Amino acid sequence: MPRNFKEAMIFTCLMCGMMVLGMSIWNLIVAGHFSWFHVALGYLPGFVVAFLLDVILVGPLAKKFALSIIMTTPHHDKRWVKIVGISGSMVLGMVTCMSFYGILMSGQDLSVQTYVRTWLTNFVAAIPLNFLIVGPISRAILGYFQKPLDGEDEVEDFNNDEEMPKII
Repeated sequence: MPRNFKEAMIFTCLMCGMMVLGMSIWNLIVAGHFSWFHVALGYLPGFVVAFLLDVILVGPLAKKFALSIIMTTPHHDKRWVKIVGISGSMVLGMVTCMSFYGILMSGQDLSVQTYVRTWLTNFVAAIPLNFLIVGPISRAILGYFQKPLDGEDEVEDFNNDEEMPKII
């Protein structure tokens, strides 16, 4: 997990980049318009919007919400509980915002029915993509580049659940 601002930005770029790529492919397949050209065309604007939402709105709110709930539950000191709580909150927030963005960018009429259908379609794909593929890959890449802090033998001691990163 990120331990400072630089690591948080690297982790956010990794997560946003891979989630936008995966969800773009998913949505184009569902819409029946998949091509690598369409993926490339929408990737950069989607990444910019997702990154800004993550850093400015969804990230801070999701972390505050998740940590307020996590700290009142048993086993709140376990690293995996923090990861699941924060990642789950992030998925809910990002799917909520990015579904709206997707409807606007695709030129569909904005209605409650369209939004709910889009939200459910995105949620079904975003949960496994985040928890099973993108999250583990992003944490592994970040861990590869992290250097131990002064006095540490290794970057993260997964046996020490009391180690709480400064930036989650």
